[in-house]
Amino acid sequence: MEFGECVDRIRKEINGVLIGKEDVVEKLLITFLAGGHLLLEDVPGVGKTTLANALARSIDASFGRIQFTPDTLPGDILGVSVYDMKSGTFTYKKGPIMNHIVLADEINRTSPKTQASLLEAMEEQQVTTDGVIYQIEEPFMVIATQNPIDFLGTYHLPEAQLDRFMMKISIGYPDQEEEVRMAEKFLKGERVSTLKPAASIEEVVSMRKEVEQVRVHKDLIAYMAEIMKATREHNGLILGASPRALLALMRAAQAQAYLLKREFVIPEDIAKVAEAVLCHRLVLSMDAKMNHATAEQILAEICKKIRVPVFRV
Repeated sequence: MEFGECVDRIRKEINGVLIGKEDVVEKLLITFLAGGHLLLEDVPGVGKTTLANALARSIDASFGRIQFTPDTLPGDILGVSVYDMKSGTFTYKKGPIMNHIVLADEINRTSPKTQASLLEAMEEQQVTTDGVIYQIEEPFMVIATQNPIDFLGTYHLPEAQLDRFMMKISIGYPDQEEEVRMAEKFLKGERVSTLKPAASIEEVVSMRKEVEQVRVHKDLIAYMAEIMKATREHNGLILGASPRALLALMRAAQAQAYLLKREFVIPEDIAKVAEAVLCHRLVLSMDAKMNHATAEQILAEICKKIRVPVFRV
């Protein structure tokens, strides 16, 4: 694990501005190193934008921010072709999606058509405009936010788009002591704009490749596949986890092991990331909703019934 110390530096920089949210920062780094995208669902003002900006600054990456509104168009995200009268040709003007870290702020406030314009970039890491494909440079990550308490003027993300996000997490309010520390840092001028890069783009790309080399035992792959199957057969769910969810869970477990400077995955790595990776992909049945069940409860019930493999690496 050549870049283990590099990860620690990045984590330290981000924790310096997002006080008391070490678990949130860990899941952000897991998603990022695993090559996934993150959905933050939380109330306003808890640090969602700060988290995304801090990640970009800590790795010296380009940062694009899209503030979604009902009148946001796909071209506002992807970019447009502009006609040059002098040359008589069209020139592609890049949109904010063509950055390393992209904050899709309040993604549920825009129309389904505009939401869908993100799908190609998130899945294929490319943008198609006027029949021409433009590749997005590595590393690339979309961090989307949505407010869970707004109803008027919002459009819920469809299941197909939720499935594109590797993890869905909430930041939550800090406790009183942490909030005081945050205020003190603010008064001292210690803000996200003062963050210094803790890693280069080249180092980050190399770290992502190292994550892919973390070993996953075949028994653990079978164990994760059994969890997927159980979600599809559970009476409390009308939509279980997809094959994409299996790949996301496996890669997230690899990144979790990598953060702990381990070259192989153990069952505890899977347990650590399973809820954030799977629950937003599960759709409850009407009976389950009437009984006030949650996706988290059902997933925990499923995992308790499946035998955890024991093996020697």
